[in-house]
Amino acid sequence: MTTTDSQKKGKIPGWLAIPEPVKRLPDAEVDQKYPNMRLQVFMGIFIGYATFYLIRNNVPLVAPILTDQLGFSNTAIGVLSTSLLLAYGFSKFLTAMISDRSNARLFLPIGLVLSSIANILLALTGYMGEGAQAGTAAAAIASTMAAIMVFNGVFQGMGWPPSGRVLVNWFSTGERGGKVAIWNTAHNVGAALSGALVAWGFAAFGKSWEVAFWFPAAASLVLAAISWFLIRDNPEAEGLPPIAEYRNDPDKVESTKEDRTESTWTTLRKHVLGNRTIVNLALANVFVYTLRYGVLVWTPKYLHDVRHASLEGGLMGFSILEISGIFGTLLCGFISDYVFKGRRSPAGILFLLATVATILLYSMDAPLWVAMIALALFGGLIYGPVMLIGLQAIDLSPSHVAGTAAGFTGLFGYALGATMASTGVGIIVDVWGWGAAFSFMIACALIAAVFLFMVNGDEKRLMAERKARMMRDNVQMDTEAE
Repeated sequence: MTTTDSQKKGKIPGWLAIPEPVKRLPDAEVDQKYPNMRLQVFMGIFIGYATFYLIRNNVPLVAPILTDQLGFSNTAIGVLSTSLLLAYGFSKFLTAMISDRSNARLFLPIGLVLSSIANILLALTGYMGEGAQAGTAAAAIASTMAAIMVFNGVFQGMGWPPSGRVLVNWFSTGERGGKVAIWNTAHNVGAALSGALVAWGFAAFGKSWEVAFWFPAAASLVLAAISWFLIRDNPEAEGLPPIAEYRNDPDKVESTKEDRTESTWTTLRKHVLGNRTIVNLALANVFVYTLRYGVLVWTPKYLHDVRHASLEGGLMGFSILEISGIFGTLLCGFISDYVFKGRRSPAGILFLLATVATILLYSMDAPLWVAMIALALFGGLIYGPVMLIGLQAIDLSPSHVAGTAAGFTGLFGYALGATMASTGVGIIVDVWGWGAAFSFMIACALIAAVFLFMVNGDEKRLMAERKARMMRDNVQMDTEAE
């Protein structure tokens, strides 16, 4: 299959369309160029996706300031995050259907530029209240911020789908676990750097909440240009063979030429909505994201209000969680590739069950350093399942719908899971307290593990079919050689 065969029926402007194949380079040039291009495009999507996290949702980083200066309640802060996460979930799914037909080199940087503009507008809302009464100003700022957060969520959805396309186009099935694990740490690098950037901004410009939005946005505009310079959509447009041919490593799920020319609705119904494996992954993602954001979004607030940490201490806890996620993600990818031989579900279940112990530790009435250790352990565990579900979505669906399948799981994760984590946890804390919130998170970990156990059976079946297909193809090649 060629990459450009994945262009299905649908109207995409010519300037944004997937670039067409060019004449194949000589074998010697292919061998020299392919490794360099793979590294280049990988760096492009890594930098690009990390940058999205600099400007995704910086409300939690300044939640104590919003409460102290503007009187925002936990529920109000949760609603702000929900506005973004809900929009992001739908955008990640809907833009994936556009991204699967678009040039990733343009699609991703455009999303970054638009998201940067939205963050600058968020900062400007702080000047709305000048000269107004405190209550009136707070209400105006909150409602305006919520509206802008919706637009930011839409633009943020333009990050994962083109990155997933690039990973499928440039990295084959057998190596994808490790590569996706490394790329997925862009989550953590970007989120950790967002906390560092905000702290730097506070030191340079004062502890104004507006700094948390415009300062990272300015940096993101520069990084968007770097991503555009590095990314290339597909090997064939660079005169190189498809990755499956280059590495002799076919996809887990085959697609026919007829599949790749189906209408958008037929593709969605056949390969996503009617695919039991993808649906179960999406349901698992609801509870994985509830767990992830239930801890992450509320870390600065919990550490400040309950553990009496300073504002900087809350930011440090946020960054510790994200940085530790880098090592956990890499470990989880390694375990799924080498211990479970390419099966992702067992590793995800193992990591989810281990998060229960870290939440219990985090909730204990103990010194602040205990909470920091718990955050480090939690971050090292939760990002494994987060990475694996996205990887399974592109692994266990035909390559021409990889972005759409991943977007579908993301829709459930953000529209339902992150909503429960932000607004839901905020309400639980306001009504029943932090103890009830932690019990809710533990239940989410167990439910997610059950859904991954259901996916495990389908994954084993698909891998067995792939092995049989490869053996059949090898026999055919031997016969033709004779």
